[in-house]
Amino acid sequence: MDQSKVAEPLRSKFRGDAEMTELVQEFVQELPSRINSLGGFLRAAQFDELRRAAHQLKGAAGGYGFPTISDSAAKVENLLKSALDQSQLEAVNREVQELVDLCRRATAE
Repeated sequence: MDQSKVAEPLRSKFRGDAEMTELVQEFVQELPSRINSLGGFLRAAQFDELRRAAHQLKGAAGGYGFPTISDSAAKVENLLKSALDQSQLEAVNREVQELVDLCRRATAE
């Protein structure tokens, strides 16, 4: 990986909000499991499940102050709302990878 392209951690817009700290921490701790689910659904070509997982992540990420993750999940969800041809499948793969990368950058700090 090109070190000049190492992205900064994503922080919740609720960072510093004492009432949200624990909730944001729990959300961030659940992200590896969500990443595994997204990857598993993609590899198994379970596109309905992938769409549902992206939809759920879209809402949760937005609710916990991660609009970038929410926007990325929305892209995945929208791509999966129609029948997929080869070019759309490639786009889904790219968008899921972007979503996974964003999730890995999320931090509760």
